[in-house]
Amino acid sequence: MDHPAKRRTPPLEHLYLKLFQLLMLASLFYFCSGIIQVNKTVKEVAVLSCNYNISTEELTEVRIYWQKDDEMVVAIMSGKQQVWPKYKNRTFTDFTKNLSIVILALRLSDNGKYTCIVQKPEKGSYKVQHMTSVMLLVRADFPVPTITDLGTPSRNIRRIMCSTSGGFPKPHLSWLEHEEELNAINTTVSQDPETELYTISSELDFNITNNHSFVCLVKYGDLTVSQIFNWQKFEPPRTDNPVQLWVILISVVSGIIAIIAVIGSCLTYRLAARWRWEKRNEEGVDMEKISPIYIGSAQTSV
Repeated sequence: MDHPAKRRTPPLEHLYLKLFQLLMLASLFYFCSGIIQVNKTVKEVAVLSCNYNISTEELTEVRIYWQKDDEMVVAIMSGKQQVWPKYKNRTFTDFTKNLSIVILALRLSDNGKYTCIVQKPEKGSYKVQHMTSVMLLVRADFPVPTITDLGTPSRNIRRIMCSTSGGFPKPHLSWLEHEEELNAINTTVSQDPETELYTISSELDFNITNNHSFVCLVKYGDLTVSQIFNWQKFEPPRTDNPVQLWVILISVVSGIIAIIAVIGSCLTYRLAARWRWEKRNEEGVDMEKISPIYIGSAQTSV
């Protein structure tokens, strides 16, 4: 009596093969979907191409729509263009470059997938003749941080501040020394409600009696910016060199000798002058003691 064949479990190799086939199909679908990626930064200009040429005569017959996700951006019907309020005064269509739309002064809110749809009249109705999508990625790069010296809040302690602004997404700031993170103070992060751009700042206290090399590191998404701050402690001039000591000692002794010589000369001069003055006075007194001789007062006898 024959037994029914038992169901076999597919070997592990077959499961891997199926998984590989699914991944290949997903990759082919992605590359064949026609989505082009455009990378820009805030305040730049983006040109998104519809990849469809059309003559001037056809403009009055076709309908062209540009939309971002589920919202309208631009519509051209009967040759007339309509721009939705969010894109007004900063978006227009360039008919000479594959029906591209040009978006000026990009904002973070402009991120998203833009789809161009071209419809042509056929049998009394409009049917889609062309459709393409463009992925617009808008980023905002933080500038290199600025480090400011805030002075000395206490003895032997210095305070510095690191700050940067105008970036996206939300940043994280850290202070590093020898690749080790330090304890920061007064770290603040704020976001502009209109532009959605972030500002970040942080302060650090350190001992000024040591040498330091700090790194202010700001991370946002997969990107980073940094700034370095170096501090050299104050060192008084060294006097342990014996030659310098002898030079200083000789200079001091020479100075003292010169001063003593000047003082001695002055004293000698003054003593000599006084001696001469006293000598003259004594000679004057002796002259006064001599009696005068009167010539002709005595009579001579013959």
